[in-house]
Order: sequence, then C-alpha cells, then structure tokens
Amino acid sequence: MVKMPVTIKEIAREAEVSTATVSMILNNKDKSISEATRQKVLAIAKKRNYIPNTMARSLVTRHTRTIGLIMPDIVNPFFPEIARGAEDRASLSRYSIIYCNTDDNLMREEAYVDILTEKMVDGIIFTHSADREGEADGFKRSRVPIILIDRDYDIPNVIGKVLVDNTKASYVGVNYLLDRGYRKIAYIAGSMHTQTARDRLEGYRKALHHNQLVFKDEFVKIGEYKSQWGSEAVNAFLKEKIPFDAIFCGNDLIAIGAIKALKDSGYKVPDDIGVMGFDDIYMASMVEPSLTTVKQPNYEMGYRAAELLINAIEKKELSVDNQSTKVDTIILDTELTIRQSTK
Repeated sequence: MVKMPVTIKEIAREAEVSTATVSMILNNKDKSISEATRQKVLAIAKKRNYIPNTMARSLVTRHTRTIGLIMPDIVNPFFPEIARGAEDRASLSRYSIIYCNTDDNLMREEAYVDILTEKMVDGIIFTHSADREGEADGFKRSRVPIILIDRDYDIPNVIGKVLVDNTKASYVGVNYLLDRGYRKIAYIAGSMHTQTARDRLEGYRKALHHNQLVFKDEFVKIGEYKSQWGSEAVNAFLKEKIPFDAIFCGNDLIAIGAIKALKDSGYKVPDDIGVMGFDDIYMASMVEPSLTTVKQPNYEMGYRAAELLINAIEKKELSVDNQSTKVDTIILDTELTIRQSTK
C-alpha cells in the first residue's frame, strides 16, 4: 500500500503547535518562534519524511522556483552548453529548469510559451528559432519575464539580454583569414531571419572593405545552421566554379560539413582551402583537421542569463506591464581559437 505524504496538519498535531507555526518554521519565517519549538518541528518533519507541496505553495505565493528554457536545436552542441550553464546557476538558488526544444519549429515555439505560462514558471530564457520572422504571439499573451540569449529579438516582456557582438566577432575572424594571406573568402551563412546572422554577414562585409576587397554576392551562400547545408553550399560553389581559397562559416556545424565536402572533392584543408567556423563546439577540436573557429562563451551565456533572471525575480523587479522597464544587456567577449583548418 502506497503511503500518503505527511501534511503540515499532521506535523502540527504531533508537535502540539498550530499549523501556522509549522508553516512559518518550514518556510524560514520563524524569527518570533522559540528555538526549542523550531527544532522540535524540524525533527518531526525529518522523521516523517515531509516533502513540501510546492504546487500548493505556488498558488499562494505565485512563485514556483522554476524557469523555462526554450532552445531552437538541442542537436546542435552549442545549445546544450548554454543549458548546462543555466542549470548550474539555477541550482545554486534552488531553482529548477523546464527544457523545451523547438527544433526550429515556430508552432512548437509558440506552444511552449503557452505551456510554460500555464505551468506558472517564474521566467523564461529564450533563444528563438532561426526562421522566426514577425511577431511572437505567444509572448503577447504571456506576462512572464523573458531573458533573451544568443539571438536578439523584439518581443514583449524582455527584461534582459545575454549576447555577443556578432559583427565584431565575424570581422575579427575574417580579418584573421586575410592576415594569413587568403584573399578569396567565401561565406556560408545560416538563415538571415536572425539578427545574429545578419550581424555576422555585416562583419564579413566590413573585413573585406577594410582590406580594400570587393564584396561579391556570388561568394555568399545563405541556408541553415546544419552540417548538411555546409556540404551542399561547398558543392554549389564548386559547381559554379567560384574561385575561393577560404571559407568563413556561420557556425561550426556548417564548417564541419564544408570540410567533408571539400575532402570528398579531392581538396586538402588547409593546404588548398582554409576553413573557419563559429562557436567552438566540442566537436571542433575532434574533426580532422581540427577547426579554427570563433569561440563563443556559451556556458557563460547560459549561466549569466539564469543569474540575471533569478536576481530580477528575487528583487521582484518584474513589472512587465510597464513598457519603460529597464532591459539589462550583457555583451560577452568572443575569442579566436586557432587550430589546423587554416594556414
């Protein structure tokens, strides 16, 4: 027979105190209660294996100590590191995280916003789909505070952002290729629906311009952040006979696919063609040749996003109805990781 969990009333009866007294002790609001009574109640609660009814408590406090984390592609190794950073920081403050993977599906993205709102999460950390365009209706219906991470976007209820300067990061990466003697640099990008992708393309343009090189549309392929797209784009460049000597890629998965396609076509990397990625996922050091890339601090991004959200929740600075609510923006640094895929 399954035992029913012990209740506050039962603890109060055994301790011969009121339920209000037990509640105050178990919720650390017992400053006016004697130490003897406090220890007695805690000992009974421990003996009876008392487990707090967080759902009942949340109905009163409207505070569930849970955070929603909406990610666009959990298969991409970049995003699990963000999730790990967010979870590590959340656990320090005894918050739990509900993970939602959208697979870059806009309908799933909207549905998860509604689900998390129904579950009364205290806030949401959100990276939108690469195909997101227009307004996000789910966030209009929700009054849950939002922290944007990795991809900037104009949606309601945003109280904070954790981003990198993608224009600068891309500029530094392409400029490194130029410094190494490459002059015909192709660019394989992800979807241009994100500000992140548009900023990286702008950094590529600026690096060419500052080195007196002309930007050419035929040297740019726009698609998605997947390795298959990297292979397809390289094959398209080769078929079109684009005379490139290096490829800058929108992320590491694209770069890994590009290296495979180049090898399959008989090219040596980096002897014939240099390849650079973006993110520095764990696979970047394992491919052959190991990948030169722009390292993003993805673990720190997740950690800082959770910290920003939890601090706001604890300080109760969540007046999302107020359009003038201050948005805290954290811009983290990127750095070059030099390996064997470039000269």
